[in-house]
Amino acid sequence: MNYDLTIKSGTIIDGTGNPSYHADIGIKNGRITKIGRLSNIISDKEINADGFIVVPGFIDPHSHSDFAIPFDPHLESTIRQGITTAVIGNCGDSLAPINKEKLELFEKMANIFSPPGETMKITWETFDEYLSVIEKEGCSTNIVPIVGFGTVRIAGGPGFENRPPSPEELERMKLLVDEAMQSGAFGMSTGLIYTPQIYAKTEEIIELAKVVSKYGGLYFSHIRGEGVTVVQAVKELIEIVEKSGCIGGQVAHHKVSGRLNWGKSKETLHLMEEANRRGLNITCDQYPYNRGMTSLITVLPPWVHIGGIEKILERLQDPEAKKRIKHDITEGIEGWENWIKDLGSDRIYISSVKTQAWKNIEGKNLAEITKFKRKKDVFTTLFDLLLEEKGEVSILVEGMNEEDIRRIMTNKYTMIGTDGWGVAPTGILGFGKPHPRFYGTYPRILGKYVREEGLLKLEDAIRKMTSFPAQKLGLHDRGIIRENMMADIVIFDHKRVIDRATYENPHQFPAGIKHVINNGEIIVENEQQTKILPGRILRHKPT
Repeated sequence: MNYDLTIKSGTIIDGTGNPSYHADIGIKNGRITKIGRLSNIISDKEINADGFIVVPGFIDPHSHSDFAIPFDPHLESTIRQGITTAVIGNCGDSLAPINKEKLELFEKMANIFSPPGETMKITWETFDEYLSVIEKEGCSTNIVPIVGFGTVRIAGGPGFENRPPSPEELERMKLLVDEAMQSGAFGMSTGLIYTPQIYAKTEEIIELAKVVSKYGGLYFSHIRGEGVTVVQAVKELIEIVEKSGCIGGQVAHHKVSGRLNWGKSKETLHLMEEANRRGLNITCDQYPYNRGMTSLITVLPPWVHIGGIEKILERLQDPEAKKRIKHDITEGIEGWENWIKDLGSDRIYISSVKTQAWKNIEGKNLAEITKFKRKKDVFTTLFDLLLEEKGEVSILVEGMNEEDIRRIMTNKYTMIGTDGWGVAPTGILGFGKPHPRFYGTYPRILGKYVREEGLLKLEDAIRKMTSFPAQKLGLHDRGIIRENMMADIVIFDHKRVIDRATYENPHQFPAGIKHVINNGEIIVENEQQTKILPGRILRHKPT
């Protein structure tokens, strides 16, 4: 046989958790067609993998690259760490469906993470139209789409109102989820610390998840709390899966935040274990860092968000509203994840801003900024920063400890995910100080936790990055190196693979990811990304 590409003399770790072995790989028409000793063959292209590890392409179960694709579909920081398939639409924030009458409201929220001076151009309404746009424009990775509950609540429900949906609104929301599932969504996601999703009761989510269940879909969730209420939040996810009949549930970027809560991962993991014994298929994903990332407006009490971003900015100019905000943050509100009170202003770091006036505070925490800018107090800093930046500020939040990170990482129900999106050191996506997970999640696991510390065996780590998420998602032709599987492959140097991105200097590609192949096409060659866009939209087929 003639091959389009051969990989010679590599050490193959096939993704199943089995021991490594030495073999050649022949690729034809985007698939692995032969594994063995390939001699006297004709190949259009050959990669010498002698001395390197050959594994399936990494499958990221928690990506937000849908917010980067409209600006640059090459997704450099994800491709360069070996990700060939990414699940988008997480935390309840998909880019479809869109209600044109509420487009402006939606865009104001969606553009918080857009590059400075840029806005997202939304030309679609339905979920199917959205996927068709990505297919037409192209992308470097394969895309696994899920529909966001928050987006659905804005498009068809009560939106940013703190109330249950009316019967008519609930029916509209169900129809929107139904259309998304028919169009190929793999499930529905929630982000229950974010508005407007924080206003939804468990029953509202269950009703929509029942539609997901009808199509054999999954429920993904940034759970309602990752600190004081983390145990109750995991219980809620399990309840939603059990009562809706979804084929499984996924706890997004599982963590335990806040010193007083450290150690609670023992209980949350035990809850997952018990749920799986009952046949519920509950799993989680994790990134290997002690900081999270989100928007600065998330530190404001839930009532401040009613009505959307414009109402937030109005309240930040109202002396009485500001007094109430300060009181609620200082004293706390039961059930609300209050980062300033629980973690401290010195644990909340500014990741990116949009204006030059505040550019010099990127990377500093709120306490440092208050002194640097000579503000009266942290609340003055918070209000001034949000007002002058029109709410478009992203942050890093330091709250986790290494013991919980390691416990979650080694658990059998944990897979690896970035909770990031494609950025780049230069160009339109080269702004701010994004979380280093955007560049380094998978190399950090392979370098720090496998090679240097031996916390995970290499075969087990690769399984958490490949066949495990593929199994969860039902991707039957990806995630394993085997004949007739899609040729999504990463070739890396186990002796030098490591993350380089830091909190202070995050825009750095990792070391040691030598080649990346997606659908049989080389997209990273000798640690340099090509300009091709071989990714595909993978549409779920209802079961």
